[in-house]
Amino acid sequence: MDLQESRAPSAVDGDPAPNPHATAEQVEAARHDSKLAQVLYHDWEAENYDEKWSISYDKRCVDYARDLFDATVPDSEQRRLPYDNALELGCGSGFFLLNLIQAGVARRGSVTDLSPGMVKVAIRNGENLGLNIDGRVADAERIPYDDDTFDLVVGHAVLHHIPDVEQSLREVVRVLKPGGRFIFAGEPTNAGENYARPLSTLTWRAVTNVTKLPGLSGWRRPQAELDESSRAAALEAIVDLHTFSPADLERMSRNAGAVDVSTATTEFTAAMVGWPIRTFEAAVPLGRLGWGWAKFAFNSWITLSWVDANLWSRVVPKGWFYNVMVTGVKPS
Repeated sequence: MDLQESRAPSAVDGDPAPNPHATAEQVEAARHDSKLAQVLYHDWEAENYDEKWSISYDKRCVDYARDLFDATVPDSEQRRLPYDNALELGCGSGFFLLNLIQAGVARRGSVTDLSPGMVKVAIRNGENLGLNIDGRVADAERIPYDDDTFDLVVGHAVLHHIPDVEQSLREVVRVLKPGGRFIFAGEPTNAGENYARPLSTLTWRAVTNVTKLPGLSGWRRPQAELDESSRAAALEAIVDLHTFSPADLERMSRNAGAVDVSTATTEFTAAMVGWPIRTFEAAVPLGRLGWGWAKFAFNSWITLSWVDANLWSRVVPKGWFYNVMVTGVKPS
C-alpha cells in the first residue's frame, strides 16, 4: 500500500475518513507497512488522545508548551515573537501549536498529520478555541506547502514516528522562510526509552493482574477494552520507530541544511514516575480515580520536573533525560 499516493495531501473536506477501530487483520498488515501503522494507530487514538495524555488547552498546558519553547529557543529569539505563520508537523490533536498560539508564540497556523482522525480533532480543537488554523492530511516526508511559506515549524513527539527523519527535516527547512525557525520537542532519548518503556510495561501487567483478585473487580476495565488496548499497544510498538541522542538530532538537522542548531533535554525522575502513573490511569476504568488523583499526579510531575531542571540537570548527563528537543534556523 502506497500511503503517499492513496493519502495525498488535500483540503480537509476531501481527506480520507478516519478509521477509529483497526481489526486484527489490519494490525497484522501494519506490521509490514510502517505508514499504514501510523494511520491506523493514530486514527484509533484520535478521539481519546487528549484524555489519555491529560492534554488541555488551558493555562496548565499553555504554560507547559511555552516552557518547552523557552527552554529550547535562545532568549535573543524571543524578541521576534509572535511569529506570523506557523506549521505543526504530525500535529496529533494540535496540542503544541494551539497552546503556543495561545501563549503568544504565533498568530495563526496550519496543522498536518498522516492520520485523518488526528487532523479532524486538531481542527475541531482549534475551532473550539476560536483560533485561525487550517489542516491537511499529509506525509511529513513530503510537506504539501510551497517553499518559503512559514515563519515557524513545530512538532511534539513526531520525529520518532517518521521513517526518514532527515528527509522530513529537509522538507521543514524547505517550507520555512529564510531566517525561519523549527522546534521539535518531546522526542524519546536512547537512554530514556530504556527505563520508561519497561516501567510502563511492568505497571500494566501488575494492574491488569492484581485487579483479577476478589474484591478488586471494580478497578478492572472490561475485558473487551483491555483487548482493544492490547491491540493498540501492539500498534504503538510498531509506530515508535526511533529514539535519539541529542547529537543525533543535531547532526540530522545540520545535514538537512539548518544552522544555529541546538538541543535541550527534559524529564528524568519525572519520566520514571510519570510513565507508571499514566499507564495506571489507562489500565483502570475511566472516571475511577477522580479529581484528587488527577491533582496528585499533576503535582507530582510538576515537583519532579522542577527537581530535574534544578538539581539533576547539573549532575546527570544530558542524554540520560527522557525527552530531547531540537531547534534550528533556515539560513537567510
